[in-house]
Amino acid sequence: MTLDTFLTQVFNGLSLFTVLALMAIGLAIVFGLMGVINMAHGELMALGAYMTYLTSLVFARYLPSLMGAYFLVGIVVAFVVTGAVGFVLERSMIRFLYHRPLDTMLATWGLSLVLQQLYRQLFGPIDVSVPTVSWLQGAWNPTPGIAIPLSRIFIIGLTLAVALAVYLFLFRSRWGLRIRSVMQNRAMAGAAGINTERVDAVTFAVGCGLAGIAGSALTMLASTGPVTGQQYIVDTFIVVVFGGVESLVGTFLSAFSIGQLQSMFELVLSGSMAKAAILLLVIVALYFRPNGLFALKVRR
Repeated sequence: MTLDTFLTQVFNGLSLFTVLALMAIGLAIVFGLMGVINMAHGELMALGAYMTYLTSLVFARYLPSLMGAYFLVGIVVAFVVTGAVGFVLERSMIRFLYHRPLDTMLATWGLSLVLQQLYRQLFGPIDVSVPTVSWLQGAWNPTPGIAIPLSRIFIIGLTLAVALAVYLFLFRSRWGLRIRSVMQNRAMAGAAGINTERVDAVTFAVGCGLAGIAGSALTMLASTGPVTGQQYIVDTFIVVVFGGVESLVGTFLSAFSIGQLQSMFELVLSGSMAKAAILLLVIVALYFRPNGLFALKVRR
């Protein structure tokens, strides 16, 4: 294996890491705080991708001179729309299913099927794609044998920026203080005057909004279809469990590790065998660390 091939695979692993991290951070917040197994998280990612697609259509038709800015606007639109949908879902369905994990899993799985069919009706069964803005076209060539697309470099930067924003939200804001209080000890947080139901709703909305940003980033890597979310939801749950349900740092490192391992395994194995090998490694690791590699101590 040449150095150029190795570096290319490392960068491919980073590309996979970006989508997994954006998906898994939102899922880890929801799962870690409320214990909600949201099987519709992938469809919310697809919703974010479709919102970016609609934004590109609006700019192409009504604001063609500003087409270079549509992707930045699409990211914001994806976050706001998926966050709003998540808030409505929590208030109308999820809040009635707390402490019933099996019912929650089945309900959100049914919701994912409904959303898939809705996407087929609204956008058609064929995958759609968005145009790459002019300032993200082309590639960076660190060596003559390596070409790194500028769009993927931007997505890596976007992932780091989102991770920093989530950190500041959770550890440098009053809402973050409330969320961490509920995560550590829900009963004591409620006794201290924190509205735990409102915290649940806001947290679920933020987690869904992060899935929307992941979907927006995905449009720069692949096309979007009704079942796009199902292609990532299993890997996302593996990332969250492997890193530790309540640990955002663990989730971030887990996404990086799994992305790199899958990219390297694909050099010598097929795609399906690479996934199987990663799953085997995760099972072995969880045997020795059942709460994940970076699990936090919390009161339940």
